[in-house]
Amino acid sequence: MESDSEMVPFPLLIESSYRACTIPYRFPSDNPRKATPTEIAWMDTYRNSIPSFKNSAASDTTVDDAPAKAEKFAQRYAELLDDIKKDPESHGGPPDCILLCRLREQVLRELGFRDAFKKVKDVENAKAISLFPDVVRLNDDIEDGEKRLENLVRGIFAGNLFDLGSAQLAEVFSRDGMPFLASCQNLVPRPWVIDDLDTFKAKWSRKSWKKAVIFVDNSGADVILGILPFAREFLKRGIQVVLAANDLPSINDVTYHELVEIISKLKDESGKIIGVDTKNLLIANSGNDLPVIDLTRVSQEVAYLASDADLVILEGNGRGIETNLYAQFKCDSIKIGTVKHPEVAQFLGGRLYDCVFKYNEV
Repeated sequence: MESDSEMVPFPLLIESSYRACTIPYRFPSDNPRKATPTEIAWMDTYRNSIPSFKNSAASDTTVDDAPAKAEKFAQRYAELLDDIKKDPESHGGPPDCILLCRLREQVLRELGFRDAFKKVKDVENAKAISLFPDVVRLNDDIEDGEKRLENLVRGIFAGNLFDLGSAQLAEVFSRDGMPFLASCQNLVPRPWVIDDLDTFKAKWSRKSWKKAVIFVDNSGADVILGILPFAREFLKRGIQVVLAANDLPSINDVTYHELVEIISKLKDESGKIIGVDTKNLLIANSGNDLPVIDLTRVSQEVAYLASDADLVILEGNGRGIETNLYAQFKCDSIKIGTVKHPEVAQFLGGRLYDCVFKYNEV
């Protein structure tokens, strides 16, 4: 865990209106001692994900007696959720998505599980790296700049479906895997639940940013086949790109160290990624250790690198939708991701696996 002294507010965030949880679980008028219907629904969502976490933990060969410890994790985390249901102010509550994720990670780490999803991440990263040249060439073959941009955005949505924090997606993944190109074809049709893509496409053809900071999400197809082709398009336009990844492992999120390794595998001997120079590409450690992010607490490194950026992109259900959908910035911003939970779909008035592309210009 990072110590508090090392964490600072994200410099481009407008803090006065900020709250790191998009969906309010309770209101000031609610009884502090009684769980609200929204809190109960979300605790059930987190409970539903326990089996997939338990299965991954049980197969973690780096932990002695992993199956027994995985069983203990399942019991302990379920008990914590029961406690909070009975008394919302127990365990540091009232609960929000950050607290519920943090408690889950704490239980895993206390039992010795540092990176329970490592095996599946490694497999998916290798698979995505092998597909990367084909995905990039398919995009490069689209001559119309706006059509190419839309295809790249669709790739981000398709890649973002590789998320083992969602009980439904974890089940689909364990059964069928996540074929990337099929996912691109099968996205819900536009207009999406939040769809500012046409506005952004119009800006894309007329405006250029000097530096973009992208908070990335999952390993595998998400970061390699979704985000990196998109970032490469920025680099082609001479825009500096900072990719900010987690400090510590959490579910199948890509970590800073994993991302450095992935980029090194994708570069050729002259330091290019399929013909595009990477001298303007920086990888940063965000200081985060959860699948969601509170932007009042980021690493000094990412704060320093972002201080002169003019575009912030938060990607994924956890970072872009559940914690920062309404975050306001001192520069242009994009929140992009697929909706993974029925409760989020209901809150937004959309469909499960709907897409969010929220563009705000300053």
